[in-house]
Amino acid sequence: MTIPFDQVEDLIREVAATEIVPRFRRLADDEIMEKSPGDVVTVADHASEARLSAGLLKIMPDAVLVGEEMTFDDASVLDRLNGSDPVWVIDPLDGTGNFASGNPAFAVMVALVKGGETQAGWIYDPLGDRMAVAERGRGCRLNGEVVRLKPAPAVHLMHGGILTRFLPDDLKGPAEESKSRFAHVSATMCAGHEYLSLLEGDKHFVLYYRTLPWDHAAGALMTAEAGGHVARLDGSDYKPADGRTGLLEATDADTWTAIHDLVVPGVALI
Repeated sequence: MTIPFDQVEDLIREVAATEIVPRFRRLADDEIMEKSPGDVVTVADHASEARLSAGLLKIMPDAVLVGEEMTFDDASVLDRLNGSDPVWVIDPLDGTGNFASGNPAFAVMVALVKGGETQAGWIYDPLGDRMAVAERGRGCRLNGEVVRLKPAPAVHLMHGGILTRFLPDDLKGPAEESKSRFAHVSATMCAGHEYLSLLEGDKHFVLYYRTLPWDHAAGALMTAEAGGHVARLDGSDYKPADGRTGLLEATDADTWTAIHDLVVPGVALI
């Protein structure tokens, strides 16, 4: 399967420039809606997904789509990840809550999944003009430069992200307590920015509990292709279609194990 990287990158940049950036800090009240308590969507999300969907199908007509907003309307869309067709997985505006409140931590993410495995991924930070691209077995690039993650320093010097919002109570307590062991722990509420921080070396690990495919298919591939270690909390492989919860990513396998033992010690490794 030939992947048209340049065409996808150009499309993402174009959609961000026309549907997202012009609306930043210019949204009217009626252009921000609540999908569920605390989970907002904007006209920019819908417009971006529509434009990306049309453009990606034009680039690869035999593919199918899994987008965040279309899946909210019809959860059966996720079943496409288990089919034999190539699947474009779209997060049209990652970090919508930030975007809606005027916080610049938002991104556009696209992944191409086939046979249950992520084959390629793109993450774009429109305001910072940062574009990360990865292909399975061929590495990861950030703004055209090859990314190779460096081993993390000692635990007390590490920077990371621990997303505890969706953690069950039995895991949340230890995770919260572990934060004091590290030099700095933060969460941008934008998976795209968390992945870019890993690639740039600003963070050494990130832990998530809710792992929707549009939030992680691209970034998990990038982390792995840059030499990092990506696994479910029990140590098993991450698959974008498996529907399980929990994901830990780190700069290397030793760091992954150290973080696991500190942050989620109650989860047994298989």
